[in-house]
Amino acid sequence: MNLETTIASLKAHSISDKRKLALQPLIDFISSKKEAEELIRLNFICTHNSRRSQLAQVWSFILSNHFDLNVESYSGGVEVTAFFPAAIEALKASGIEINRAGGVFPKYKVRYNYNEINCFSKLYNNALNPTEGFAAVMTCSDADRNCPLVSGAEKRIPMTFEDPKAFDDSPKKQEKYKERSLQIAGELYYVFNSIT
Repeated sequence: MNLETTIASLKAHSISDKRKLALQPLIDFISSKKEAEELIRLNFICTHNSRRSQLAQVWSFILSNHFDLNVESYSGGVEVTAFFPAAIEALKASGIEINRAGGVFPKYKVRYNYNEINCFSKLYNNALNPTEGFAAVMTCSDADRNCPLVSGAEKRIPMTFEDPKAFDDSPKKQEKYKERSLQIAGELYYVFNSIT
């Protein structure tokens, strides 16, 4: 699928009123930073930084660029593993250009509109991530519970998603990863579209 076609399809993504309420703190954080003409930094945090937080970082990067917002997207975990291959395949299935860039823990380059980011599993407080003035967006309930304090975070925002890992040994594996990827994309589309 073509990425621009995927992005256009996100407009129709259905989000419940309850979920919109849960997304409002992220909208408020981004809006306040934009109004103050400050750089917007989002660090998506999940336990292993291998699935949901990586998907959120990539979609945040893509969609903030799409909406021409000054957002820096990061991700991290409370443990280091690897960017899970099924999550990468789900992003590629949406038309995202993502290529392996080497490393002991594999690194990947994601490109969109002449911009690029590097994605790989790392701790949330890795030296490449911001140390202050950012929103810690908790993408899994486990990290939300086990990481009660994210040092340097200006705001902590729970935005949890079900883990597609539950389907790793299932014939529905790729379908469920794509479903989770598009859910995250649809919700971030809603968030960024609410800013402009």
